[in-house]
Amino acid sequence: MQALDSIRVLDFTQMMLGPFGTQILADLGADVIKVERPDGEWERSLAMMGGYVAGESAAFLAMNRNKRSLALDLKDARAREALLALGATCDVVVENFRPGVMDRLGLGYEDFKRVRPDIIFCSGSGWGQDTPFSRAGRPGQDLLIQAMSGLAAATGRAGDPPTPAGTAIVDHATALTLSTGVLAALVARTAHGVGQRVEIDLYSTAIAMQCQEISTSVNQRMDYERSRSGIGQAWLSAPFGIYAASDGWIAIAMASLDVIGDVIGDDSLTRFDAWTQRDEAKDAIQEVLHGDTADAWVARLLDAGVWAARVRSTREAVDELRELGSDLLVTVDGPDGEPIELVGCPIRLSETPWRQRLAPPRIGEHSAEILATVLDADAVSALVADAVVAG
Repeated sequence: MQALDSIRVLDFTQMMLGPFGTQILADLGADVIKVERPDGEWERSLAMMGGYVAGESAAFLAMNRNKRSLALDLKDARAREALLALGATCDVVVENFRPGVMDRLGLGYEDFKRVRPDIIFCSGSGWGQDTPFSRAGRPGQDLLIQAMSGLAAATGRAGDPPTPAGTAIVDHATALTLSTGVLAALVARTAHGVGQRVEIDLYSTAIAMQCQEISTSVNQRMDYERSRSGIGQAWLSAPFGIYAASDGWIAIAMASLDVIGDVIGDDSLTRFDAWTQRDEAKDAIQEVLHGDTADAWVARLLDAGVWAARVRSTREAVDELRELGSDLLVTVDGPDGEPIELVGCPIRLSETPWRQRLAPPRIGEHSAEILATVLDADAVSALVADAVVAG
């Protein structure tokens, strides 16, 4: 038994915003039908670190498990009719094309609503469905959104170039927002009997991610700027940040300068104002922390009640998960049948847990079995023969 056992999702998404969000729904039990072109979703061919996993993009494999693939030509009228027939059996449609594309294909919200009045139709985009940037046709992508929203400019040290996050953080957060919006709409349909359109976009999420910074800035009527010494966030005081020990790096979060002073043996730290002299305070702390190992300092800081941790590489974190047997790391069959490792679902439910059911699908792997639920065998065969459907 899984939380979304009875839910079917028709998934037209690509890249990360959509596929990661729909994978969460699939992990929780939904039957997610991934609709892609006959030659496959674009991200299948995206090289990561210059390479592929058994001929497939590691990014595609990371975000498309527990889904079935239906590959067909969306511009063919027969494909459109088949998808609308399939939509009548679905609870949710998700897409993240540029605004207006699905309507032009005859696969928009109103089209699906005619075949399923209580359909939930979720649209994801870069800038929103009807905004100045979306109307101008501006491309919406994670790095561009980090740049335009202020995220990149707030990251790093003063004097350095604006610094994007080390992962597609806005894509990821918006994917989580997408799954939240769909789940809220499903609850609303159960409670009120209504379907509806759900809209999410990268830019709105990037702004929402900065809720505390923006609230501080506009209500205290001050701009926040990056610190010279690398205080972890532009709006926080010392000692928050990353420090070099003799053999590595450590992170120190919320703590007062007097407590830090007690730990490192410098009772003069309180001479600094934690906000206006945050760079000077951080420099003074850094000078002492160079003198011992990261593990030694973290142990002392934790014993004193200071929030601290060693800075690790992603590989170190993953190796620990593997040693612990954590379900945040799962093994599935790769495209060539050899096992590959993927990151699992971060949501844990006590009675209806997530499960690994299906490996990331090959292009059109499930086309025939999916279409057979709404078309007769001759019609499916004709679509395959005419190259409208692949698989």
